[in-house]
Amino acid sequence: VQLQASGGGLVQFGGSLRLSCAFSGGTFRDYNMGWFRQAPGKAREFVAAISRNYATYHSDSVRGRFTISRVDANDAVYLQMKGLKAEDTAVYYCAGGSGRRWKDPGDFEYWGQGTLVTVSS
Repeated sequence: VQLQASGGGLVQFGGSLRLSCAFSGGTFRDYNMGWFRQAPGKAREFVAAISRNYATYHSDSVRGRFTISRVDANDAVYLQMKGLKAEDTAVYYCAGGSGRRWKDPGDFEYWGQGTLVTVSS
């Protein structure tokens, strides 16, 4: 399985971005998908996840501002980000997991290379 994240960039405070993650090398609909992020000097943190059955879960810090979605026909997962803040600045990683759990980093076997999101104040 390979994951390719894209869509990051420089955005102003309060702006929007949409991240995409292309999945290949497996059967996408069999995988739970997640987005994580890592800011400079900080640990990787959970952002959002979507199960193979389309259930979603968002972290408290992004709930109401970010929305995870997936389109199985496209073999892709997305993260729509609105109301961006300086503290959202980080490298964003998509991840895929084939197990029953889907909310912790250890639940995901496959990781993309990350895409940088920078929010300017």
